[in-house]
Order: sequence, then C-alpha cells, then structure tokens
Amino acid sequence: MPGLIQSIERSSAVLRLLAADRLRVGEVAEALDLPKSTAHSILRTLEHVGFVEQDPRTTRYRLGRGVLDLGSAGLDTAGLDVNELRGRALNWADALAARSGQEVRIGVLRDRQVLVVHHVFRPDHSAQSMDTGRLLPAHATALGKTLLAYHPSVASAVAREGFDAYTRRTLTNRQDLARQLGETRGRGWGLAVEEWRAGQAAIAAPLRTSGGLVVGAIGIAGPVETVCDTRRQARQALVEHVVAGARSISRDLAGA
Repeated sequence: MPGLIQSIERSSAVLRLLAADRLRVGEVAEALDLPKSTAHSILRTLEHVGFVEQDPRTTRYRLGRGVLDLGSAGLDTAGLDVNELRGRALNWADALAARSGQEVRIGVLRDRQVLVVHHVFRPDHSAQSMDTGRLLPAHATALGKTLLAYHPSVASAVAREGFDAYTRRTLTNRQDLARQLGETRGRGWGLAVEEWRAGQAAIAAPLRTSGGLVVGAIGIAGPVETVCDTRRQARQALVEHVVAGARSISRDLAGA
C-alpha cells in the first residue's frame, strides 16, 4: 500500500485549525508542533492557491475564497472567475488568431455544455457572428471534448443524457466518446472534424490553474481544408500554436 503524504496531512490540519479561528504563523506552528518555517511554507502555499488569506493588519490567517468555493462551484471552473480567465487570456487569444489565421474561442464547462467566454474573429475580414455567451454541445466540439477529458464525472453525465446529432459525423454513443476523450488526454489536445458544423474543424487545448487543474479550454476553428490535412488529421503547425497558447495562459493562471 502506498504511504501517506505528510505535507498533505499537515495542510489539512492547518485548514481545520483555521476553520475554527484566525491564527498567526507562530500559533499555527505551536498548535501542530511544527517548526515555524514549515508552518510558514504551508501557509504561503495555501495562500498561493487561494485556500487561505492573511489579514495585512493583524497578520492572522483565515480560510480563503478557494475553500469556500469548493462547496458551490462544482467542476465548471473550480471557483475561478470567468472574467478573470477571460482577462488573462485576451492577449494570447488575439495572438493565436493572428498566428493561425482562424477564429479563436475560450470556453468553460457550464451545465454539461461549453460556455463561450471569449471569441476572436478570423483575421480575414469575412462575415462572422459573435459566439461569446453561447452554449455549445460538449460532445460535438473540440473545446467540449478537451474539457470532458479532464472532468470524468461531467463526461459520464453527458453520456447518460444521450447525444444530439448535428451532422452525420457527430458522436452518437458512449464508446466513441470514451475513446476520443482518452485520445485527447493522451496527446494533450482535442479535435473535432465536422461534428458540430459541416465543413468546419476545430482544435483545442486545456487551460490549467494551480496544481494542474483544468478550468477551461482554448481552441481554433475554421474550414476543414485549412485546419486539417488531406487525411483529415489536424495540421501539426496549428496544433503547436494552440498548445503553446494554452500553456502561456496556464502559466498566467497558475501564477495569479
């Protein structure tokens, strides 16, 4: 049997202490019989991920918004404000549209669908409609499959509800969905070819916050012939652009 991880046990103990009272570093160290430097490191890490907050006036620590959000946020964005996500991704999304020549969407899970929180038009001045605020089907889009790949309970709920068909290529059974979600996790990005809209293909990659938690996805979409090669596989250069953009946003989110 694998051994227990002492740092997690200690962090849990700190959180239980702060649930009952607001304490200074020294008081936490005394209560748990820890070196003050160890208690300080645990508190700083918990503060970094939003689980504790320090009152600058009293220097006492208390439970942070991150802990409170656990009970109410569910798996959609794990408590991350979508406006914060959008704000940190704006410049990277614009750059991705310019580099790829395709439209860019950023999405989060919302009620087992994908809520588009930001949309950048293709930089070709063609007629396009804004999708920000729109709900997209999770099983039929690259954004959705990327998000479902890292949220198995939501994927199971989507599979139980059944599959609406949007084109003749839309996934229509659990086995195909499970296989594609496994492929998405394995390579680190998702692909949808004519599954939501005929003639359109999309590539997406996950957006992660502290600890690697997936809170959103960013992707490009465009005509099949520009997004895919003659074998209907994603063009490698576009995959690299999407993955690089997702990693840049993730670094910003993790450092927030």
